[in-house]
Amino acid sequence: MSTANPQPLWQPDPERIAKARITRFQAWASAHHGAPAEGGYPALHRWSVDQLDTFWKAVTEWFDVRFSTPCTRVLGDRGMPGAQWFPGATLNYAEHALRAAADRPGEPALVHVDETHEPQPVTWSELRRQVGSLAAELRALGVRPGDRISGYLPNVPQAVVALLATAAVGAVWTSCAPDFGARSVLDRFQQVEPVVLFTVDGYRYGGKEHDRREIVGELRRELPTLRAVVHIPLLGTEAPDGALDWSALTSGNAEPVFEQVPFEHPLWVLYSSGTTGLPKAIVQSQGGILLEHLKQLGLHCDLGPEDRFFWYTSTGWMMWNFLVSGLLTGTTIVLYDGSPGYPDTGAQWRIADRTGATLYGTSAAYVMACRKAGVHPARDHDLSKIQCVATTGSPLPPDGFRWLHDEVREDLWIASVSGGTDVCSCFAGAVPTLPVHTGELQAPGLGTDLQSWDPSGKPLVDEVGELVVTNPMPSMPIHFWNDPDGSRYHDSYFDTYPGVWRHGDWITLTSRGTVIIHGRSDSTLNRQGVRMGSADIYEVVERLPEIKESLVIGIEQPDGGYWMPLFVHLAPGSALDEALLNRIKQAIREQLSPRHVPDEVIEVPGIPHTLTGKRIEVPVKRLLQGTPLEKAVNPGSIDNLALLGFYEELARKRA
Repeated sequence: MSTANPQPLWQPDPERIAKARITRFQAWASAHHGAPAEGGYPALHRWSVDQLDTFWKAVTEWFDVRFSTPCTRVLGDRGMPGAQWFPGATLNYAEHALRAAADRPGEPALVHVDETHEPQPVTWSELRRQVGSLAAELRALGVRPGDRISGYLPNVPQAVVALLATAAVGAVWTSCAPDFGARSVLDRFQQVEPVVLFTVDGYRYGGKEHDRREIVGELRRELPTLRAVVHIPLLGTEAPDGALDWSALTSGNAEPVFEQVPFEHPLWVLYSSGTTGLPKAIVQSQGGILLEHLKQLGLHCDLGPEDRFFWYTSTGWMMWNFLVSGLLTGTTIVLYDGSPGYPDTGAQWRIADRTGATLYGTSAAYVMACRKAGVHPARDHDLSKIQCVATTGSPLPPDGFRWLHDEVREDLWIASVSGGTDVCSCFAGAVPTLPVHTGELQAPGLGTDLQSWDPSGKPLVDEVGELVVTNPMPSMPIHFWNDPDGSRYHDSYFDTYPGVWRHGDWITLTSRGTVIIHGRSDSTLNRQGVRMGSADIYEVVERLPEIKESLVIGIEQPDGGYWMPLFVHLAPGSALDEALLNRIKQAIREQLSPRHVPDEVIEVPGIPHTLTGKRIEVPVKRLLQGTPLEKAVNPGSIDNLALLGFYEELARKRA
């Protein structure tokens, strides 16, 4: 990918820059905390990493974070892993998430949409009432701070109520989407031993009803620590024997009581994709998430009470937790429960239109699917309220930027963002006051000392290197579950560069401060010493209309050679003939590098993904190297296990 994009695709006008919350924050932090008044975002960012303690103290004051016990200092131990944030302070995440109920009781906190696309609002006062009622019932069931509460739920208001009630009592939330099979859910929930399970009888997706009662029965049998199961009848069935009914637990009128917990008290457990073993159970803190999400949503995403925040996600992905945190800024959040492309590819744009979304987030893959399908969002929908379209999940290719610019509108802030479940946030992405360059993320986030390093730990500019973060972030995991000596946590991020977070992505930091993501560094293509991210190949290959999706793998051979096959899933009606083969190779040779022309192009019945939609490169590489299927991949983490049989068979033939 070239770093020579001198002309921005979009620039915010002076009025927009003046109105942005980050501009007001900078002026205030300059007056109160010595932040630079001039120099715009780059100067503010430099200050935020150089004066880390002062910056995070400023964030707590700007957002009026309510500490019931004040902290003695911002950072105790600064080392990574194990940095101690705000020692001595106590607070509650849910209390902050429901603060807007006092000023705007009758306005919508949530807007729920299902596949009928009819928006259903839930007011702030109703949300607060339900959380208060459920929190009181959880306490009556004996739930105490630190107990784990699990949800097998789609993206519905009940899931938000359950999370906030869990946080209010100081318990620890964890969730999976109901399209996860029993094994995938048990691989996650058995690690954390929940005492309560919130569950649906089924869900609707793609115009069909999916009954999950059998799986729920299996979860109940295999989770011996459960003291209560709460039934949410989305498909209208009766509560099974021994289960409590959702409506009975949320009909009360109790004022919410917010347990004041230490800053570092666990808020929730998220899970890595777990493609090659048990998913890592990542624990983040009430205070750390509160601060990081206030910064991300209130400053970087520029969200406030007048906004509507819609991100297409499921409860099995960190973006759902991030979406719920929109409540922290008093923003109305839009919960869509259904297929991303039902009844047609343009479905998400229709929802953005009907809910009046001002910030709409989706996956890069969805944007590219819309482009391929010839969707015309602005022609077919009223998207005048959208200020920003944000994408994540994988890097948004340059064609995706151009398509959004052409098909939504020219004056559109496009925010490609990149972070990880590991921090439940972004390392780089949206800045409302900076220009947008095609194919690039606008800048590293405030308080995040993001760098690109070579193997010896030397910082690089305008060159591809490892994504590292050299200072602690409040939302970094406090620990992994069941990792008593911290060794699994340490080995995941800190074994390459001691004391420095290595994320496992290839990035370029450009000389003008933007960021380019090249894909995962553990599936890097290294041809004759030239390293390239797989994302660069996908971007070029998937421009061809015949290619629906692709997967590229680079495999070191025992004889010292290197085999690099490109697997292609063709669009209906296309054939992998000589002409298409030549066009694929020519596109890679001319647009990327002659060294990265694949050794073989192989048609496949489909590309396997994780349950959150990411292509799985490393497990396929292991299969092709001869690792047996059960050792190469955790079957519960894959969306379509049958597809892996093709790669297994190919490895057998090659051997």
